[in-house]
Amino acid sequence: MGIDWDETEVLEGEPGDFITYARKVKDSKNWFVGRTNDETARTSKSNFGFLPEGKHYTAFIDSDNKNAHCKTNPQSYEIRKYVMASKSKLSQFCAPDVVYAISLFEVKDKSETKELKKVVSFSINGS
Repeated sequence: MGIDWDETEVLEGEPGDFITYARKVKDSKNWFVGRTNDETARTSKSNFGFLPEGKHYTAFIDSDNKNAHCKTNPQSYEIRKYVMASKSKLSQFCAPDVVYAISLFEVKDKSETKELKKVVSFSINGS
């Protein structure tokens, strides 16, 4: 049984090379962003304007480090946690032949995020 989506947004892509997309879980306010990448390392640039204006989301970003590779170093990744909104922008390193994923959960109580960095625009280049 698969997950149903209310909405799907393509954030960036080039057929045969890479795609970054956002999907809203059916009957939910939560979103998931995914990126697939071919054998070329590149930087993904995404705008989060698909999120409802005025709402904040806790973002869990599961991404690769600069030395990641699907065959030679598949476990070189990091999980980061931020607060994001519709004006947030992300510049994210993408290693060859690997993916990144972002889980976005609507913030219901601001006390959940008081320790987190609020992101308007940021870059993750890998560690």
